[in-house]
Amino acid sequence: MGLIRNHYVGRTFIEPKQGIRHFGVKVKLNPMREMLEDRRVVVVDDSIVRGTTSRKIVRMIRSAGAREVHVRISSPPIQWPCYYGIDTPTRKELIGSSHNPEEIRRYLADPGQFCHACFTGNYRVGIEPEPTPQLRLFEG
Repeated sequence: MGLIRNHYVGRTFIEPKQGIRHFGVKVKLNPMREMLEDRRVVVVDDSIVRGTTSRKIVRMIRSAGAREVHVRISSPPIQWPCYYGIDTPTRKELIGSSHNPEEIRRYLADPGQFCHACFTGNYRVGIEPEPTPQLRLFEG
């Protein structure tokens, strides 16, 4: 496990002040450098509420030496408070209410740190992409 969770710290997203939430995330999770250093890490979470925890986790894993950090959120962006039992913040505090997925991605991690060449064909070292597909899977 790359992060060790302190089970004595509760849900940080419901804390009333930003400073308490930041401190809570720092105390709640401890990175294990020997497990993260020079590794490609995928963080999977069920949802993103404010983005505070996710952003801190990405930075924490990076500072522990991870080569890459990928974030996967399984639910759609939370855009509205829940009045049926989940203590979520006001709408203006929900990152999904005012930011689209691309803006949330940029908030969590600076896109300038990552190579996207395999998705975009824009190589930082001047390599031209192949003009034709390697495999002709869709030809008759």
